Amino acid sequence: MAEYINREISWLSFNERVLQEAQDESNPLIERLRFLGIFSNNRDEFFRVRIASIKRMLMLGKKTREKLYTNPKLLLKEIERILAHQEVAFELTFKDILKGLEKNGIQFVNEKELTSAQENFVISYFKETVRPDLVPLMLTSNSKLEVTDNASFLAIKLYNEGVEKKTKYALIEIPSEIIPRFLVIPGESTTVMFLDDVIRLGLKEVFRIFDFERIESFAVKLTRDAELDIEEELDESLIEKLAKSVHKRKKAEPVRFIYDEHMPEDLLQILNTKLDLSGEENILSQRRYHNFKDLISFPNLGKEKLIYPKRPANKHPELNDVRSLLNVIRKKDILLNYPFQDFTHTIDILREAAIDPSVTSIKITLYRVAKDSKILNTLINASKNDKKVTVVIELRARFDESHNIHWAKELQDNGVNVIFGVQGLKVHSKVILIERKKKKEFQYIGHVGTGNFNENTATVFSDLSLWTADERITKDLSKLFDFFEKNYKNYVFKELLVSPFNARQNIHRLIDVEIANHRAKKEASILIKLNNLVDEELIKKLYAASNAGVKIKLIIRGICSLKAGVKGMSENIEVISVLGRYLDHSRIMIFANGGEEKCFIGSADWMVRNMDKRIEVIAPIYDPTIIQTIKSVLNYQLKDNVKSRILDEHLENKYKRNKAKELNSQIEIYDYYKKMDES
Repeated sequence: MAEYINREISWLSFNERVLQEAQDESNPLIERLRFLGIFSNNRDEFFRVRIASIKRMLMLGKKTREKLYTNPKLLLKEIERILAHQEVAFELTFKDILKGLEKNGIQFVNEKELTSAQENFVISYFKETVRPDLVPLMLTSNSKLEVTDNASFLAIKLYNEGVEKKTKYALIEIPSEIIPRFLVIPGESTTVMFLDDVIRLGLKEVFRIFDFERIESFAVKLTRDAELDIEEELDESLIEKLAKSVHKRKKAEPVRFIYDEHMPEDLLQILNTKLDLSGEENILSQRRYHNFKDLISFPNLGKEKLIYPKRPANKHPELNDVRSLLNVIRKKDILLNYPFQDFTHTIDILREAAIDPSVTSIKITLYRVAKDSKILNTLINASKNDKKVTVVIELRARFDESHNIHWAKELQDNGVNVIFGVQGLKVHSKVILIERKKKKEFQYIGHVGTGNFNENTATVFSDLSLWTADERITKDLSKLFDFFEKNYKNYVFKELLVSPFNARQNIHRLIDVEIANHRAKKEASILIKLNNLVDEELIKKLYAASNAGVKIKLIIRGICSLKAGVKGMSENIEVISVLGRYLDHSRIMIFANGGEEKCFIGSADWMVRNMDKRIEVIAPIYDPTIIQTIKSVLNYQLKDNVKSRILDEHLENKYKRNKAKELNSQIEIYDYYKKMDES
């Protein structure tokens, strides 16, 4: 029996948990629809990254068996089986939700189901809003075809009955990045129409220069390999190299082609030829609509009962309505937990630093930021206020490369010192260091977090932020930022666990201490919360601790390659996954340590890339009150019997049910912080 669960199979199991949320009738209907969007978006990324990676690994031969724990061809077959099963479940769930929406007065219509009044409205909307953004690509024998990755298109056939020679073909991109994918048609009832069908209704207008009796349209979508090939050219800047690679991604190898099952053979053949599909791609016939990821942004439609009840973020009691946030942090450590608490506190701390006369410098690492980032605007203003601002920005954050290139240029144009990561290592840490000078004495305030400095995702992603003036941490943060500027120097971190320098070794040591303590009959236990657990070395250490008798509890949201509860290997390990309204994103480690608990939070999952190929920062929590807060939050998750699933070797995603009163940990955690705010 293999010791590990294949990463790709475990990932698909995670996405099935997302699909379960769409199937869960206790969730509001529109939120269920949005979970289908998240599921679809995840599946797209799976093809772009994981399927593409496996296909590249096929060329490596025997070495891939060890990495994948199986034959890659057999793995692809198993993946296809799971994907087909999930697609059927997706279709049934979508139909079920549509029926529920219809019962609540919300009806989806296509271009053939409109009343005359509705048709007039849609045609007017098409001419004013949609038509200006449509540029058909005519598919002639000489034309070249470059299809945007992961966008949805309408393949068009224009013809007259019985006159094959005059048939023309075209392709139109559905501009859902510019125009909302869903049109709400005004009227007594709530009527919704896909943008695809708005375009279908206006096709005669688009092709009015031609004289054809029939215009037919069929949805298609092409997914390409998302891996970037960054050429090492010494005479180019990293920004230029990355910009080239992002552009190349648009022409990368296809990994999936989806088309409407009713598409005629002649049109399908032309697309196959034009797109140079070899037959090795996943060529799938599906339904009328593709790109269901757009369901993520499905409108509320003014139906409050069909969406989650509003839960405004709670204020941190010690940061609310105080004169100086920096002075509060100087006196004691502060832990924030988003979205249960307000991310605005972090923005306000940086805003204060931007105008505080005693602040001399602000240093920060950035991986993903909001489109109109308040964080970055604050840093730009700090620079204009003569603060020395240093931003370490990771240009290689997958799918955010172009966005980060834009912000890097904007920061540089405003006098900010921008560092483009570290050669050979992605900078994934979430850290800040603020320097103040008071009466010739320097003071430092630091931040270590588990999530991105992104005010938009902070309303959905559940993350922790530690703000501290503790010199044990700020000294190490100062060394880290020195390293970003001087990669050639060696640095020793005394308190922080920093990948790839000392994180792996320290985690090994912490587990070894628990094993030794258990043998010495001292308090010994391990509680770990992560997004993903894949690293073989660390899994082996957990197996060793389990075999030594140490009780281990794991909360893993996503991929888990560890097999829990296997006799003689992992019988002392329990693993659950909690998935619900919020995306649980924080990484936490708690070790009993013989009764003197050690608690850590940070940016690193337990994956090879996080331990060895990225700059990650994990910080110890010293304040016993904060440790107790973290334990209270984790205990809610461990007791969850509504949104918690059991993760074992069978990957059945069974809900953790018991006879106790229903406990939804995300609701309980919100209420926990609400009481804290009100106290």
